[in-house]
Amino acid sequence: MEEINRYDVIIAGSGPAGLQAAIHAARKKVSVLLLGRIRKSSLWWAEIENFCCLFRVSGEDMLTIGRQQAQNFGADMVEEDILDLRAEDDGIHIVAESGREFVGKALVLAAGATRNKLGVPGEKELLGKGVSYCVECDAGFYRNQDVALVGGGSAAAGGAVTMTSYASNVSLVYDKLDVADSLREKLASSGVKLYEGLKVEKILGESGVEGLQLSNGEVLPVQGVFIELGAKGAMELSTALGVQLDEKMRYIETDKKQQTNVPGVFAAGDICGPPLQMAKAVGEGCVAGIEAANYVKR
Repeated sequence: MEEINRYDVIIAGSGPAGLQAAIHAARKKVSVLLLGRIRKSSLWWAEIENFCCLFRVSGEDMLTIGRQQAQNFGADMVEEDILDLRAEDDGIHIVAESGREFVGKALVLAAGATRNKLGVPGEKELLGKGVSYCVECDAGFYRNQDVALVGGGSAAAGGAVTMTSYASNVSLVYDKLDVADSLREKLASSGVKLYEGLKVEKILGESGVEGLQLSNGEVLPVQGVFIELGAKGAMELSTALGVQLDEKMRYIETDKKQQTNVPGVFAAGDICGPPLQMAKAVGEGCVAGIEAANYVKR
């Protein structure tokens, strides 16, 4: 049996909220794990000029320094996306894309809230009528049907594997696959049909999804399409744990201690809603990290 790695606090997301949470939790002398690919943070490519006490600085520099600070205070870091998480009696269990499993007594959700769109005809019109952005939320609606997932990251690849337990046929459409080798192997042996180097030009259908028109001219007949253009976001992560979202089902609701409705689960940053600014993310990350550590110590 593969070893389970246990920590006091696990932080999902390595952007400014996650890094700040890791820094403050680690300073409270608890064991901390930071999960997430730092280069996938939207801040990585940004130039910051509105953060107090700093003139213009690159997001890459800030995130690199933040990672080093968190590690200097004792936090461990695994640069992998999350494939699965669940609450059990001994804590929050998290499976990373390599297949490694981690358990935390407390969890800080700081994975951002960007929901990337394809921006193709039919996407907006058929949302909720066969177009979905959340495998965990909607997989059960497509039992014994043909579905496709769109994306080359861990959320799409992992979602495709998951859908093989529900759908009759599962296809994955992607330009380039960017996942851990273990997930790539799992996908290859799953029976998912791969459409590599292709893009979706149009989602077809009137009252519901009927197919995908691909960039090579082929039409892929499906009844459902899951658009997963990144790592798992607020909806997927919260659904797995029963965390309360806002009324529009976009952001995680928290109190002033960044505590969600689930004991031991905190959230910070863009995943909690606007304004989507680094200053807010850092402040919420500070609070979440401290409160998560305090929760563990209690």
